[in-house]
Amino acid sequence: MARPAFIIKTALRDSRKDIGKLVMFMASIVLGIAALVAINSFNYNLVSDIDKQAATLLGADIVISENKPIPEELLTIADSLPGEKASQMQLFSMSYLPSVDETQFVNIRALEGGFPFYGILKTDPPEASDLFRNSKSVLVDDGMMIQYELGVGDSIKLGQATFEIAGRLQSAFGSSAIGGTFAPAVYMSKDHLTSTELVQPGSLVDYQYFYKTPDSFDADEWKSRKRKKFRDESVRIETIEDRKENLEEAFSNLNSFLNIVALVSLLLGCIGVASSVLIYIKTKIPSIAVFRCLGMKANQSFAIYFFQIFILGAIGVLVGAGLGALIQVYLPILFKDFLPYEVHMAFSGKAFAEGIAVGLIITTLFALGPLLGVRDVSPLQTLRVSSEGNIRKWSPWKILVYAAIVISIFFFLMRLTGSWRDGAVMTGGLFIAFLVLVAVAKLITWSIRKFFPTGWSYVFRQGLSNLYRPNNQTQTLLLSIGLGTSVLTMLFIIQGLLLKNVASMEAGNQPNTILYGIERDQKDALADLTRKFDLPIIQQVPIVTMALAGWQGKSKKEWMADTSRTASRWAINREARVSFRDTLSPDETLLEGTFTGHVKPGDSVFISLADNWARAMDVGIGDELVWNVQGAMLTTYVGSIREISFNSMNTRFFVLFPNGVLENAPQFQVLVTKSPNIETTARYRRDVVKAFPNVSVIDLGSILSALNDILTKVSYVIKFMAGFSILTGLIVLIASLLLSKFQRVKESVLLRTIGANRRQIFMINATEYMILGALSAATGIVLSLVGSYFMATQQLELDFKIQWLPIVGVFLFVVGMTVIIGLLNSREVLNKSPLEVLRKEVG
Repeated sequence: MARPAFIIKTALRDSRKDIGKLVMFMASIVLGIAALVAINSFNYNLVSDIDKQAATLLGADIVISENKPIPEELLTIADSLPGEKASQMQLFSMSYLPSVDETQFVNIRALEGGFPFYGILKTDPPEASDLFRNSKSVLVDDGMMIQYELGVGDSIKLGQATFEIAGRLQSAFGSSAIGGTFAPAVYMSKDHLTSTELVQPGSLVDYQYFYKTPDSFDADEWKSRKRKKFRDESVRIETIEDRKENLEEAFSNLNSFLNIVALVSLLLGCIGVASSVLIYIKTKIPSIAVFRCLGMKANQSFAIYFFQIFILGAIGVLVGAGLGALIQVYLPILFKDFLPYEVHMAFSGKAFAEGIAVGLIITTLFALGPLLGVRDVSPLQTLRVSSEGNIRKWSPWKILVYAAIVISIFFFLMRLTGSWRDGAVMTGGLFIAFLVLVAVAKLITWSIRKFFPTGWSYVFRQGLSNLYRPNNQTQTLLLSIGLGTSVLTMLFIIQGLLLKNVASMEAGNQPNTILYGIERDQKDALADLTRKFDLPIIQQVPIVTMALAGWQGKSKKEWMADTSRTASRWAINREARVSFRDTLSPDETLLEGTFTGHVKPGDSVFISLADNWARAMDVGIGDELVWNVQGAMLTTYVGSIREISFNSMNTRFFVLFPNGVLENAPQFQVLVTKSPNIETTARYRRDVVKAFPNVSVIDLGSILSALNDILTKVSYVIKFMAGFSILTGLIVLIASLLLSKFQRVKESVLLRTIGANRRQIFMINATEYMILGALSAATGIVLSLVGSYFMATQQLELDFKIQWLPIVGVFLFVVGMTVIIGLLNSREVLNKSPLEVLRKEVG
């Protein structure tokens, strides 16, 4: 057996002339490795910062919260915790800004105590974080201050009370830049919340209690002991460890998506590697045959070319890992709107090492398949004209390599998703996509050879024949371009569906303005004000707040203690906000039973339930439900079950009562209308808030606009990350065409020798690349349509009505790039002299 030194020396000498042919293909793995290293570095730094800042993000050791006042028994248990405590009431309401005569929907946070115990409320000026706690003043979100050109000392009216602005709030707990888009935060002292008169029966208020415990106290152990008692009342307990886990879980989904992008980029690059090695080995068959004639064994010749490929692959992987370490610095800027804090980036040796390891394994496996063909070259090949030789397409070793590729991808995806089932599904999806693309390539080459159009023009026939001639790039380009096109098109389709869904909420006669918190004696006056603005009253419905006390003959307490209970906890503990009317709305479809619109005094009360809530409660027609209507018990029976459509912006209710039951119960009103434009909305909202300070006006138009902005930001992030896949595909395309250029030079000069002119050769190449680009793009688009259909209908639950213009744009872009890059690489082909063939300088 030859010594390693001999193998290395021979490999280096053999590569001197032709190794440049592989450089572009090895460059195709660079972006995949770069994406992998950058994304993993970002994730590791993010997790590290979560560990360091979890306490600062939560602001306390234990947070107890509920959307209604916590029962006294539970509050007594919580208040027995050692250490400091604080509380907060959080609600949404309108604010009025006298200095600019404007209104703004805000998130009011009324604090009591020294919260936050960890971290600080960043304000300008700094002393404002203490000043608002002891005076009738507030902190206002900095973005809102800038938007309305407010200054410290200006006033803001919240409900019936006016407050002085003590400072600009530069950071709010539990929010991000996107969270502040809908409702900017306003901090005030809890002592002054009563003066606003915003908290009324039925008001939507979140109650939070914060506790700072001694270092020796085990908050998680306390939570595990008390959790069931609190959960039975739907009261949430969160510790610092919970916040860590929640954040890590939330960002693991982001990281999974990013890693999938990196994997697709890496696989595209590896397709390029496999193709390059295949064609490189074909060009080396004469050299390999000479080695065999000189007595070299098959394994030795394999080792020579394996060493060449491995070294180039390792260089590509190292360059990619270095590039990824640089790119990671940009990722926190890209995701700043989605992160609750600033991520501090540092070089991650773990991510760097993982990127190199994964890159070397996958690149080597993809290169091994075509490299094994070296072992099949015999010494007799020196006498044969065919460049194919006796290389076998399938062998036990190749089957083993391909199986190793699938297994390695599966384990990578399983580690990525944390689930072997998800990893298997995603691996299967990729495998099917590859099979489809390969099958299409095979079908195209077979169809062209079988049904070759002999009567067509010479140029077109030559362009078609290039799709199945030796060293053709049909399969490689269909795989690389098709997969890249599929990724890009799917992004456009899903983005278009989301944006179209948001736009449809505002289309036609859909309401875009909702007023809630209306007291009963304000109902008529507010309706008159609405009519003065020529706005339609689409809905004006009463809302009564109640809680479920028992059902099917048992109290809620008895059901909660029953281990055989089938009802969902969320449905049991949900504070119901119900309405009453005598007819169903157009958005509702009766599924079971008979809808009762009116009840006479003394009759049984038959109510209508939404189908999803009825399933969650495991109740059906005729079942008994007992309600606690703010202290009074009310027995009802299920009379009907409805399906509710959520395509409109009208009010919807899981529980609907008939008329004649709740008219005298404590209630508030909701008014739904539609404003024709932004200016009318602003004037209407301003007059409503001035006349009825307790009423909140939700401008759905501005919310939908903000949601549109968010989706635009998300789509930008997705496109940026998908750019790795697209760029990798383009590099593979360029590399494929560069390598095929050497074969095209030989064919071109042969055509020139028998009389073809430069224009004909140019048109032949243009025809080949146009057909390749069109077939690749079309196949990728079909795959994306299938994938996006299942994603939209099964996961996002959207109507699959796509916009064809972006898809046509992607198709034309891909075809155009393929033709342009192909023709640019053909310049040398056109400039070669026919004499070069006679001098044997080509090949």
